[in-house]
Amino acid sequence: MTNFRKLGRHAGHRISMLRTLVSQLVKHERIETTVTKAKEVRRLADNMIQLGKEGSLDSARRAAGFVRGDDVLHKIFTELAYRYKDRDGGYTRLLRTRIRVGDAAPMAYIEFIDRENELRQSNPATPQPPQRVPLDPWDKSRLMKQVAPPKEEKISDSEL
Repeated sequence: MTNFRKLGRHAGHRISMLRTLVSQLVKHERIETTVTKAKEVRRLADNMIQLGKEGSLDSARRAAGFVRGDDVLHKIFTELAYRYKDRDGGYTRLLRTRIRVGDAAPMAYIEFIDRENELRQSNPATPQPPQRVPLDPWDKSRLMKQVAPPKEEKISDSEL
């Protein structure tokens, strides 16, 4: 767990807070927090979904060492892993909501996508363009040659 924002806390408190936020995000599927915390939680939540999709004993132990609660762990490896089995990444969405009254901190919702009662509907996945067959070098060089069209002679009005 390196290269995280400090979030104004020492390391033990920061890790504990992020573990709790990820567990609550998995449990409720939408939480409101500050934008900087939401950006850090997004990284960790996407990592937990990846572990759930792997489904191995090692990934289950790694996820169990991070999230809090057996119900959260069960949800990662059953419901969320099944929901995102065809998605390669980007399991969470961050929506900025308001400025907090007490300290003017920017707040945001972080939520899982492709679920019921979403704040914003997700766009359908764009299909990948079909793979083009690579040309052999001779055909490629022949096609790349710029051939100018033949010049047409201009006929002036005085010659007519």
